[in-house]
Amino acid sequence: MRQWHLIYDTPTDGIYNMAVDESILTSVQMGEAPPTLRLYAWSPPYLSLGYGQPVSDVDLERLDTLGWGLVRRMTGGRAILHTDELTYSLSLPANDDIAAGGVIESYRRISKALLAGLENLGLQSQADKKADDVKLTGAVCFESPSHYEITTSGGRKLIGSAQMRRKDGLLQHGTLPLWGDVARICDVLAYPDEDSRDNAKANVRMRAATLADALGEPVDWQTAAEAFVQGFSDTFEVDFTIVDLTAAQRINAMQLAADVYRTDAWNKRL
Repeated sequence: MRQWHLIYDTPTDGIYNMAVDESILTSVQMGEAPPTLRLYAWSPPYLSLGYGQPVSDVDLERLDTLGWGLVRRMTGGRAILHTDELTYSLSLPANDDIAAGGVIESYRRISKALLAGLENLGLQSQADKKADDVKLTGAVCFESPSHYEITTSGGRKLIGSAQMRRKDGLLQHGTLPLWGDVARICDVLAYPDEDSRDNAKANVRMRAATLADALGEPVDWQTAAEAFVQGFSDTFEVDFTIVDLTAAQRINAMQLAADVYRTDAWNKRL
C-alpha cells in the first residue's frame, strides 16, 4: 500500500489556500512529506485566475461590490469561481509513477481516482480526452476543454483541474461545484455589455454542471470529500494518514501568502 498524508482543511480565503497548496508541494518535493491529498473549501467566495490569464478578464469593480476575493493560481487554465464546492489538491514527488510521463498521462491516471469518487456518490461520469488542436478560448474554466476533463453522461463539465510541474514535484488541484448556479462567475467577468454577459451565462450553464445538477439532489461537503478519499484509496491502493499542516508548512504558507499571493504584483501582473 502507498503511504500518503490526507488533510481535511477548514474553509479559508483564496490567498491562504493557494499558499498552502504551494507549501505542501514544496515539502513533498524536498522529501519532507509523503504524497499528500488535501481537501478544502473557500470562504469568502474567490475568483481564481490561471497563471497566464490576463486580469483584464475580470470586472474588478463588480468583484469588489460583491465582496469576492481575487487570487492568481500557480497552475494554468482559466477563471474559476470558488464557492459551494469541494476542492482537492494532490502533491506528488516527480519520481512517483502517477507523475510519470507528461501532463496528459498523469491527468489520465488522476482522472480515474476522480471518477471513482463520483461513482461512490452514485454518479456515472466520464473523462474525455481533448483533441490536441483545441485551444482555450473563453475566460471561464468550465466552458473551456482540457485533457481528460470529467463530464456528466450528457457531456457537461463537472470537475475543472489544472496542473503544474517542478523539477522535483507535481501539483494538481481541481474543483467540484457541489450546488448553486455555475454561471455566477460571469457576474464578475468583463463583458462589453449585459447582453454579452447573459449569453455567456447561458453558455456556461449549457456546458457545465454542479454535482447537485448531475445527481438531482444536493450532497454536503463532508460526504463528497469522503467519497473522493475512497476513490483515491481504491484507485491507487493508498493507506491514508490524516494529518494537519506541519509547523514548517504553516510558516511557509504564511510567508507565501504575504510575499506572493496577497500582492498585486502577482495577482494583477498580466
